[in-house]
Amino acid sequence: MTGNYLTNPLIFLIQTLGGLYTFVVMLRFLLQLTHADFYNPISQFVVKVTSPLLRPLRQLIPGFRGLDISSLVLAWMVQSLVLLLVGALAGLGLSALGALFWSLPALVELTIDVFLYAVIIRAILSWVITDPYNPMAQLLDTLTYPVMGPVQRRLPPIGGLDLSPIAVIIGLILLQMLLLPPLKLITGSPF
Repeated sequence: MTGNYLTNPLIFLIQTLGGLYTFVVMLRFLLQLTHADFYNPISQFVVKVTSPLLRPLRQLIPGFRGLDISSLVLAWMVQSLVLLLVGALAGLGLSALGALFWSLPALVELTIDVFLYAVIIRAILSWVITDPYNPMAQLLDTLTYPVMGPVQRRLPPIGGLDLSPIAVIIGLILLQMLLLPPLKLITGSPF
């Protein structure tokens, strides 16, 4: 009785804290990938939170063609550790190698979620914040440009209403629905 009583809160804490850190590390990779402003206050927060673990990892894993590979590896390692711990606490008897494979669909899902929520937040903020120099608005514009830019070029505003966020949201959800089940099947992910 005591084991189950303490197991669920512990699993919750591991998933929440590990998930948040994985999110921030993945966000760092995506901000670097999209050439977001390094001096933006939000970017600076992300850098300060992730640097303690990334600095030593960068000694072992160099970048490749401008990509911060060490950030991806750190996100992969943290997600794998979270899945391994959660699996062990839930009694699934997982292996470290299995957790490494199972974390791949989770990271793909996280990446799509980052873009999905960034587009949603960007759309909501466009109604509230009219200052184009707002740090949050600038960062969201830069982060979402790879998914929003092509759609905005093909779908002009209709009657002053920009429908491109709706199209991008639908596209990202469809991508998740089509991409994640086969990935989970290939990796044998129980999550």
